[in-house]
Amino acid sequence: MVRIAFYLPYDHLEIASGVSRAVESYLRAVGQGPRTINHCYINDDEGAALSEERWNSIHFLLRPERPYRFIEELNERSARDLEKMGYAAQLILTGAFPSTNGYELWYRARIPTRTPPPDYVSYLTATLPTEYLEEHGATRVRELAMEMASQLRFATGHAGFALHLYSPLASIDEDSDEDFRSELLCYPGIDLRPAWLRTHWMGSQVDGIHWLNFLGQPVLGQLGGASALRSRLQSPRTLVHELDAERVAVSLGEEPEAGDLSAAQVLPAYREFARVLEPWLEPLRLVKADGSGRPPRQSHLLFTVDEAKCWWRRFLD
Repeated sequence: MVRIAFYLPYDHLEIASGVSRAVESYLRAVGQGPRTINHCYINDDEGAALSEERWNSIHFLLRPERPYRFIEELNERSARDLEKMGYAAQLILTGAFPSTNGYELWYRARIPTRTPPPDYVSYLTATLPTEYLEEHGATRVRELAMEMASQLRFATGHAGFALHLYSPLASIDEDSDEDFRSELLCYPGIDLRPAWLRTHWMGSQVDGIHWLNFLGQPVLGQLGGASALRSRLQSPRTLVHELDAERVAVSLGEEPEAGDLSAAQVLPAYREFARVLEPWLEPLRLVKADGSGRPPRQSHLLFTVDEAKCWWRRFLD
């Protein structure tokens, strides 16, 4: 599928209006109905089909107003309930419930606190099935990603091919799973990062290299701005587009590519960009041993440590 993601180092109050417009952009592009988006989850409810009543609840959720500004203003019980939930607001729009069809939008606002942890962010992600790309073309997907980006106060973001797992692989002992993991490592342009599930702790770090890459502050400033970044990228497939003085979009080709290491398709534009961004790339955080005596497995894909390191540095080594 194609995944669009934005990391927003702000509280809901500061980004709600932009998020609401980005949600509208996504829904205009994909539509609503049995073949696209038809179900939603609001905060921690059990979910329900979209209806006029549910849309009223969504609009209420996405309003910027709140009866409090920071969690410290709440009474002890309310603060504890909010901390248990783990977010200030959450919206998940999906399709083809109870199965999946590749369409999904997920917004999660961080808990507002007077002293937020430095890496704690809100985020917005949206997915499209590859059939959407085939039917509408890469230009339409690019336009959607750019339109959503224009509404959001992101630190970083991206769009490109991704694998989206709804549950972990079943077993580390099945030959089919082992073959599947080996096959995935041959396609560096397919993002496997969602399987690591630490999205809300991204901070200003860059979530890997993708077809479209969105850079805001502080990373763009630390790179010296758009002109300095452009001067360091020599690939003819790479374009740097200034969204405004504080944000850019870096495109690594006219359409997303999976690559294929077995056919020497190593995606040189992606590799060049990775070398430039290496100081800002998110580090690999490995799972430690669980006391079972077995080597720990990484992510929902159950990678070995070596496999995880190989994928994480696929554009750098």
